[in-house]
Amino acid sequence: MAILIKNIKELLQIEDTPKLYVKGQEMKKMQILKDAWLFLKEGKIEEFGPMNKFNEREISNKFPNMEVIDASGKMVMPTFVDSHTHLVYPASREIEYIDKIKGLSYEEIAKRGGGILNSAKKMKEISEEELFNSAMKRLNEIAAYGTGAVEIKSGYGLTTESELKMLRVIKKLKEHSPLTIKASFLGAHSIPVEYRGKQEKYVDLVINEMLPRVAEQKLADYLDVFCDVGFFTVKDTERILEAGQKYGMRGKIHANELDYSGGIQTGVKYNALSVDHLEFTGNEEIEALLGSETMPTILPGAAFFLGMVYAPARKMIDAGLPIAMASDFNPGSSPSGNMQFILSMASIAYKMLPEEAINATTINTAYAMGLSKELGSIAKGKKANVIITSEIPSYEYLPYYYGTNKVETVILNGERFN
Repeated sequence: MAILIKNIKELLQIEDTPKLYVKGQEMKKMQILKDAWLFLKEGKIEEFGPMNKFNEREISNKFPNMEVIDASGKMVMPTFVDSHTHLVYPASREIEYIDKIKGLSYEEIAKRGGGILNSAKKMKEISEEELFNSAMKRLNEIAAYGTGAVEIKSGYGLTTESELKMLRVIKKLKEHSPLTIKASFLGAHSIPVEYRGKQEKYVDLVINEMLPRVAEQKLADYLDVFCDVGFFTVKDTERILEAGQKYGMRGKIHANELDYSGGIQTGVKYNALSVDHLEFTGNEEIEALLGSETMPTILPGAAFFLGMVYAPARKMIDAGLPIAMASDFNPGSSPSGNMQFILSMASIAYKMLPEEAINATTINTAYAMGLSKELGSIAKGKKANVIITSEIPSYEYLPYYYGTNKVETVILNGERFN
């Protein structure tokens, strides 16, 4: 199948020589082509250029059955890449949201059996079919807002069978959804009640029982640990990451959401692909990240929903770091997978320029999923995952005009999603 998009007002995030990610002052730069065309063929980006050097007849003669889309007044850009979600879950948790309104903290709700433990209890009861169907609806929802690739974590099982159930559902989603999906095994998401006070035994279970079966069944691309105060310690995290290395599973760490936990330094030490959350990031953490291959990933939705301090994105970028921003879509602390909102949050709450925000939600999140060679920018040979916006005045309008869906058309793998 071939698609020609012509008369594009602005073609955003184009690359002649693709990068793996952008960092520091580079994040302020974004290559744009005004009055452009883009040609997609067999699921890939074939060619693009300016309209004044475009011969439509030549392409039409070669591809008489191609679809032609007139994008006059519209922006075209790569689809968003959401590198941190928990969108496979058994039920919403709006009652806990009321508890938050009344003043209970995330930690207080967790201590009394709510939060992750609440979802884990329901995970045992739900069928795989129900879990798959509800997750597929959420995938379709986020795709309609412009997300073309998503990482999904387990972690609401906390038993071997429930964790495997979640990962089997994610595998099925990969087979049935047009989105590009990566799976992360997060058995170390919380400490079950029966292991409180002896969490090293739960870590043993993750390492000796869960990990071998996940690896044997090839159910996960990455390995994750919630390394934070009240959850898993640096020692726990190191044990799990070392065990994962034996199976070729690279880490992606929940780090420093609740306090300075050592999670960022641990992630860097073990060459984690990303460290995520990062509300508590100081000079030592920034120094550890500089020069590493670990992508600092901020999750604005969780900080916003929980009323937490915001990660120091501006300080991190000015120090020379790259920044990625993902949704953390989950039922407890960030019940939204709308990456357009994350784009707006980047500018509104974290004082990032529109160019920085777009880089943070496309090419840098693609890197945080190990996908920046095929997604995250408009470059020849990359996967044909693109967004066509509605008619808008400029690309700066994307983060500015928050709260509405500005995506009119989504193309995934070279085919219209909507």
